[in-house]
Amino acid sequence: MKAMRDLAVVGLGELLWDELPGGRRLGGAPANFAVLASRLGVHGILASRLGQDEPGDAAREQLGSMPVDSRFLQTDAALPTGTVSVRLQDGQPAYTIHAPVAWDALEFTPAWAELAARADAVCWGTLAQRDARSEETIHNFLAATGRACLRAFDVNLREPFFAPEAVLRSIRKATLLKLNDAEMPELLRLVGLETATPYRRDEADITKYDEERTGALAGDARRLLAAHPALELVAITLGGDGSLLVTRDHVERHPGVHCKVVDTVGAGDAFTAALVVHRLSGASLAVQSEAANRWGSWVASQSGAMPALEEATRTAMETSIAQVVSPGVATGDRLS
Repeated sequence: MKAMRDLAVVGLGELLWDELPGGRRLGGAPANFAVLASRLGVHGILASRLGQDEPGDAAREQLGSMPVDSRFLQTDAALPTGTVSVRLQDGQPAYTIHAPVAWDALEFTPAWAELAARADAVCWGTLAQRDARSEETIHNFLAATGRACLRAFDVNLREPFFAPEAVLRSIRKATLLKLNDAEMPELLRLVGLETATPYRRDEADITKYDEERTGALAGDARRLLAAHPALELVAITLGGDGSLLVTRDHVERHPGVHCKVVDTVGAGDAFTAALVVHRLSGASLAVQSEAANRWGSWVASQSGAMPALEEATRTAMETSIAQVVSPGVATGDRLS
């Protein structure tokens, strides 16, 4: 059995600069994922593409100071490094995603094929599939992974940068699906399933989850699990109200970890990274849930999507996480 540090965990897709009101910060969901996964003790690897320009050089330089493997970054001589203009509205990010950029032209090279074959986990989303070139590369990469590879699809629907075909194609390859509660009705519509969730995406009060709504979300997750045999886990984030992890025979509800929010950029990616790392470790679903919520909350309490992490902080949080014990509930049982 591999040691945790030897587990190859790949963030596949966009790497970009988030242009925040206070200055630019390196980001992109797969990049945020890979960096935190590395900080949590695995061999985090970033597979993306940068422009041959100053932002690209700056990105490589910054990544060089982080515990993430950036050897699989490609360089594009024609397209610029990706940028996203981010405005914070009541602590929530609003994005302007610029195109076309270097990560719209990902290439499935022999080096990437070798990486895919030895990957223990890979995480990808919809944004990097907005261009047919990168979509095809991502799916070639996924097809080259081994049977035991944990394939985490972080839906992250951002109009107009997703197509139903790419979403369905990704779900069919995923073993772990992560989305937020507001995305569930839209996702089910995209893949041709009906929702039991008793609220609309535009409904004002979607932040308080009573038992009926939680049960409905679990039911929606089970529809996805039933329709897609490769799926093993559906993870639903509920904003400040925590999360719901659903397998075929278990539901794990977490109330969330409250914090003083600085900004939420990267918090969802931290949730996914912690979930994947602890799942690879063989932790119980309760521990996976606790870890995902704690690390997501911690990133939300920091500035930027790749905050520095002191070893003392990491050790204290991981020690506390490991002590969590919860029997959870069976999927047919009353949720609390």
